[in-house]
This record gives sequence, C-alpha cells and structure tokens, in this order.
Amino acid sequence: MIQRRIVVLSAAGLASAFLLAACGSSTEKASTGTSPGDAVPVATAASESATSAPTASESTPSAPAAGGDSGSGNTATTTMVMARTVNDIGSVVADGKGMTLYRYDKDEANPSKWTCAGACTKTWIPVIVQDSVQTMGVEKSLLGTVHRNGMKQLTLGGWPLYRYVGDTQAGQTNGQAKDKTWYAVTPSGTKSTSVG
Repeated sequence: MIQRRIVVLSAAGLASAFLLAACGSSTEKASTGTSPGDAVPVATAASESATSAPTASESTPSAPAAGGDSGSGNTATTTMVMARTVNDIGSVVADGKGMTLYRYDKDEANPSKWTCAGACTKTWIPVIVQDSVQTMGVEKSLLGTVHRNGMKQLTLGGWPLYRYVGDTQAGQTNGQAKDKTWYAVTPSGTKSTSVG
C-alpha cells in the first residue's frame, strides 16, 4: 500500500515537472519574439517626402496598413495597392482588400502634406505603411510616404491616401465627391471626377 502511494506520488510529481518545464519554454519563446506592432522602417520605391505636422496634440489612428498581410511568426507587413475598375467611375486605386483609396483636395502634393486630422481621421482613415509596398497597375515611382506623428502615410503622386469608413465592401466608392473635396485616386495620382 505504501509503495503504491509512493509510485503514484512520484508519477504525479514527474508529470507536474514536465508541465512546468513545457510552460516555461513556451513563455520564453513568446517573450523573446518581436510583436507585429513593433516599429520597422518602410521600404518604398519612391523617396520619402518631408512634411510638417499640424499639431502635436492630434490623435492619429494606429490601424495597420491597408491591405497588409503578415504571416504567422513574421513581423513584416506588406501593403498592396492596385488599379481596378470600379462601378461607372473608371480606373481607381484600391488596397489589397479591394477597398477604394481616396485623396483630399485640402491636402498638398508638392511637398506632400496632410491636413485631415483629429475627428477627420475617424471617417477618412490614413493608409499607414510599415514595411514594403507592392503594386499592380500603379506606377511604383509615384509612391512615397509622408510622416504622420511617428508613422508613415502612403502617398501617390504626392497626395496622402485614405480609406473611407463608409465603404464596407470591396469596390464601393461611397466617398466619391464627398463634400466636393474627397475623390477616389486614379493610378496616376490624379483625382477621379466621375460620379457613378
């Protein structure tokens, strides 16, 4: 009887030791990895444009890059921009998920400067890039970035790019000609003046 208890207790002790060792090794791996939110340099085909930020108190969305896709265990994020024909307005630029990208007439292209700030960025979400940018049907030499409170917003033809919160599915252009200042951007960086 006593021997049986010793064997059972010994087996339970060994099992506990193995479980603790397994938990300890998985915790070590998790704590030494780099999280996807870590800041990394942006690689784009075009040179970065210098800008001036409106205010230091402005809040900027911390959403990942539009169309970004990070693989498991890989912290690199690639942003995709592509030309596509949407509704009746013709060829526009979309992100990797097919969401239409827009430009704002109050922003500036040369040098790149953004003016959509604060509450504006809750409706018009800046396209933030982290690593590389891939293109399909968009001239890569027209791409650049503008500094936005420690992050980098993607530009096309010098114009900062945004997604519209009212577009909930790929191919929608609900932001087209909104307030007569927001327009879908074409692959050459100009604004689309067509209304579908």
